[in-house]
Amino acid sequence: MRPVESTKQMTITTLFLDIGGVLLTNGWDSHARRRAAEKFGLEGSEMDERHHLTFDTYEEGKLTLDEYLARVIFYEPREFTPQDFREFMLTQSQPFEETIAFLREIKQRHGLKVVAVSNEGRELTEYRIRTFGLGSLFDAFISSCFVHFRKPDHDIYRMALDVVQAAPDDVLYIDDRAMFVEVARSLGIHGVQYTELEAVRQALATYGLV
Repeated sequence: MRPVESTKQMTITTLFLDIGGVLLTNGWDSHARRRAAEKFGLEGSEMDERHHLTFDTYEEGKLTLDEYLARVIFYEPREFTPQDFREFMLTQSQPFEETIAFLREIKQRHGLKVVAVSNEGRELTEYRIRTFGLGSLFDAFISSCFVHFRKPDHDIYRMALDVVQAAPDDVLYIDDRAMFVEVARSLGIHGVQYTELEAVRQALATYGLV
């Protein structure tokens, strides 16, 4: 994890959090696709090529999950159903329970606003919010599928700032992707790259969030 960029006295009022890789496993990453290829007997390289050609459009909320699957998996007859595959996709999501509990405590102790800033498709987002009770942690979801921008587009961060009416210097952003943290910092938002919970505990403590 990169060191916090400043230890000066400051007041953080708002957390921006990524979801996949911070609070939960990634919704549909290369590891999950590899497991799907093995389970369903698919050619992994062909599936990945089709995935990369269309997944950004799905994450931007411009395709349904069924439309994504029609392009990536069901462009030819299969021995399994779209529902079979869809259920497998959803069950790949697992929580990082200790991290979720820690951030709930930080929110309550310091009276913070907490906003999701996440790239993810609608059906996966809604399933993960519902299944893991994320609605009780987050005050707003600035998810790519809802706002039609994806990180690292500056506009998704600016929209999150507008929604909560926060100045960049009042916000601390946590994401497992270094580049997304760097983009947020370029807008004046404080950033911490998530690598493990203990490192994030230490980083947040430098901002007075203990």
